[in-house]
Formats: sequence, structure tokens, C-alpha cells
Amino acid sequence: MHYDNKNPYLNLALIFLCLLIISCNSTSKPKDKQIVADPQQMNTETRDNIKEALDFAISNNGKIDDSIKLGFADVVNSFYHAEDYEPVWSTKEKWKPLADSLLDFITHAELDGLFPKDYHFKHLQSLKHKLDADSLNRMDAALWTRADLMFSDAFMHIIKDLKHGRLQADSITLNKDSLGVDNFYVQHLNEVVKQQQLNATFTSLQPSHKGYWELKNGIKRFLDSMDRRTYTYLAYPYKKGDAKDSANFIQQLQKRLSESGAISFTTPMPDSAQLGSAIQKYQKQKGIKADGKISASLIKTMNYSDAERFKRIAITLDRYKQLPDTMPEKYIWVNLPGFYLHVIDHDTIAIESKIICGKPETRTPLLNSAITNMITYPTWTVPTSIIAKSYLPKLKQNPNYLNKIGIKLLDSKGNIVDGSTVDWSKYKKGIPYKVMQGSGDDNALGVFKFNFNNPYDVYLHDTNERYLFKNASRAFSHGCVRVQEWEKLAFFILRNDSASMSRPDSMKVNTDSIKTWIKRKESHRIYVKNKIPVYIRYFGCDGKDGKIRFYDDIYGEDKILREKYFADK
Repeated sequence: MHYDNKNPYLNLALIFLCLLIISCNSTSKPKDKQIVADPQQMNTETRDNIKEALDFAISNNGKIDDSIKLGFADVVNSFYHAEDYEPVWSTKEKWKPLADSLLDFITHAELDGLFPKDYHFKHLQSLKHKLDADSLNRMDAALWTRADLMFSDAFMHIIKDLKHGRLQADSITLNKDSLGVDNFYVQHLNEVVKQQQLNATFTSLQPSHKGYWELKNGIKRFLDSMDRRTYTYLAYPYKKGDAKDSANFIQQLQKRLSESGAISFTTPMPDSAQLGSAIQKYQKQKGIKADGKISASLIKTMNYSDAERFKRIAITLDRYKQLPDTMPEKYIWVNLPGFYLHVIDHDTIAIESKIICGKPETRTPLLNSAITNMITYPTWTVPTSIIAKSYLPKLKQNPNYLNKIGIKLLDSKGNIVDGSTVDWSKYKKGIPYKVMQGSGDDNALGVFKFNFNNPYDVYLHDTNERYLFKNASRAFSHGCVRVQEWEKLAFFILRNDSASMSRPDSMKVNTDSIKTWIKRKESHRIYVKNKIPVYIRYFGCDGKDGKIRFYDDIYGEDKILREKYFADK
């Protein structure tokens, strides 16, 4: 039997594929070079090239050539379309002053916690040098086109980063402004082009929060003394049991040790003795315990370079951008890594207090709320999470553990239960009992508690372990925030309630009431009428008097963001 080698279906498929390829490449590639002899014709040719390049970029994921990609191609296109594709940053073979201003801003972008490389810095710098230094290059419309598009794209990227930052919004983010509206970008570029100046616009986009500007004011001093040597960043811990990941970590560690002169070779892989010896040498350099062992604290020290500190500055500035544009006149600000609480009254710190926050395994949650009531000599009902993590394992070993530490076990009717009569082995995540500590000087909450609505069963309170405030690092609690200056905070809240009343003397509770109840060891609930907002946040550094103070990354939150958003910086 004879078969015809020609397959009509195959031919149709090939024709369809060719048509598809042709349609996908229907937009012509931007010109690599186009010499225009008459300067008066340069704007016309550049305008045509801009439209052509943007059509190509829209069809090719932002690319205008093999090395340049527009991150905001759609927005840039919207702007130029409305302006009939006229060049913005140059005219007739000459730069407009605005281009010099923008390139200068990008050059010094670090002063705003930004990274020049994000805004086409090297390409723009190179293009500007070419166009400034060579008269023949100044006649090339293709070069002016690329420069104009990159300047506009850089501008869009800058105002996005200044206004909204680079971090993804989370569950507590209050700034709800939309990033998806082209008008935000187009409007601001139009404003800058009209006024022919950048600074006012860039300043207006940034947070008005005092802490933001105090941090920014410390950046120049930090940069002036910054050690810009690049060290290998070590991602740790590596995946246990994964030989490939383990080997990759050892290679990176070896490279990092060689950068500090602790090991003389980067290949081949060192054996355990060589690695241990190199680690010991590095530890001696840094004045830390020379045990030759790989640990989280060792890796933390190795990663603590000025380049990494700058990334923490950038992260913290971006955290400010997640706050609302206008903060309340009065609010309570808790910064967990800084171990402090501030009461802010009209942009001034009215009260400053040390705090104790959650341990890394029982970390204090980030949240927004408001003080609803306060209690003198409170009882403590232990949250389910603490029961499961801390108490249940100990109850399985010693059924009388709670009685030993002065905590009661109650059934659903409030009756005291003898722990020795319960079969604790059958419980894993929770128990059908209430665990409560009565009020008194030995109560874990101390003599005062501040309540606010939240799903985590945490609150601000005094403590019966006040000696812990002497420690520099104070992550000791089960998740609640212990406040050293609880009395000052309570009195501030009471006075704030009094000030908001038409007749202050009608207050049923005042500061003397609290002092009396504390003296008598009486339990009272005080309802707060003028609720003061509470913000519990994680800000890894602060600025003050032109200096930047860095805090220990107690929960590794900055490390996570660094590896997610700033790994290539």
C-alpha cells in the first residue's frame, strides 16, 4: 500500500505557526542608530522613535533592546500617548535641566534609602556621557530615544518607591492607596514637567512621620563612613538533610571566610578540620568565642556588614510608608526590636518606657488597636497557646505543676480542679479547663493591665519580674508587652479622658483613685471613653540627632524581607 508523505494537517499547522510568529513580531524593533543632520528635526524623529519603541516594549514585556527593559512600560506609554510622544528630557540635541536634576537624584538615591541600580543608573550615565562627549552621537535620534524612555521609566519607579516602598502590603498595613492607577504616575510627571523641578514633588510623596525624617537625616552620616566592601551573604539555616543545599552553604561560607582572610583558598571544598580552623580564625578576628562551630550567631555576625545595615535602613523607611498618611494626634507606639514604648502627643514623645516583649518562639504580634479599659490588680487567664506550648508538657511530667507555681485549674463552672486527678496524656493542643492566676503582687501581669481588642489575647501590662528591665535585650514574655512606666501610661490615659469631658470634675476615676486601689490591692476595671490607638510595630532602626541606631533583629523579620525584596542589592 502507498502512503503520501504530504500531510495536509501538518502543512496547516506549520502555516498557522508562521502566522502566529509573524503576528507576535508585528511591531518593529527600535532603531539601533539614526543620524539626524538637522538639530531642528531631532524632536520629530525622536517622537516617532518613542512611539515605535513603546509599541515594541508593550509587546515584549517591557524590553526595548537586549539590555534595557522598562519596568513601567504601560504607565510610560500612557504618559507619552497623552503628550503625542514628544520627548520630555531633551530637545533638539540638548538636555533639559530636568534631566540633569533627575540623574543627580538617582546618583544620590541612597540618601533616600533607594538603590541607584533600580533606576537605569549605569545605562543613563553611559548614555549621557556618550551624548555629551561626542558631536556625532548627539546626532543619533536612537540614543536620545532610549535616554528619554529610561528617564521617564526611572521617574515612575522612583515615585512608586518613595510613596509606597518596595514591601508587599500585609494584614496590618493601613495605607490603602492604589498602585494600579496610571493617573498617579502620569499626574506627577506632568506636574514635574510643568514646574520644571523635582524636589518638591519627591518630598511631598514621602511620609510626614517624624521618625521617618529622623531616620533619613542620619543616612548621609552613615554613608560617609560606610564600608562598601562586598561580602558574600549567607542564607541560614540551610535545608537539613539536603546534601546539595548543605554543600552550597559550605561553599558560600568558604567564600565568605576567604573574604575576611580566614581561609586562603576558595576551592576545593575544605574538610571539617580546615573549616573549623578557619571559623576559629574568623571568630578571633571579631573577638567572639572561638569554638570553630557553625551557628546562627556566627552567621549573623558574618552578615552584619554596612551593606546589610543599609538594607535594614531601606526596609525600615518602607515600613513607615505602610503607615497612614496622617497619624492620630495621640497614640501609643511600641517598637519591638527597640524594646520601647512611646506615647505620642501631637508629634511629641510624651512618655517613653522600656518594654519586655515576646520571646522568638512566642513572639509579640504586630497589630493596630486602641485601649478600651484598664484593670488594677488583674487576674491572669492563661491563653490556650501558652497552655499548649509551655504548661501542657510540664503537666504531663508533673500533674501538680500549676499548683506549684500558684496557678489555679478551673472547670467550666469555675470550680477548682485538682491537677493530679486529670489524665494529661490524652491532651495535645489544648485542655477543657481554664488556667488562671489570681490577682496579687506575684501575678505575672503585675498590678496593672491595659486591654485592647485583638485576636491574639495579648495586652500591655505591669510585671512581677521588674528586674528584667535592666537587660539590654528584653524578649522574655509569652507574647504580651510588659511596660516599665505603666503608671505614667495609665495617668496619661485618665487625663486624656478627663480633658475630653465637658466637666472634668465629673470623672468617677482619677489618678488618686488608682493610687488608692493599688495601695489597698483592690481589683477595679476602668473603662476608657476616649480610646487611644495602639500600634505594635517592628522597626529595625531609628534615627536621632543625625545618627542611626540599629536594633537586634530579634524575630528575623528584617532578614526575611532582605532575602525576599533586597537579595540582588
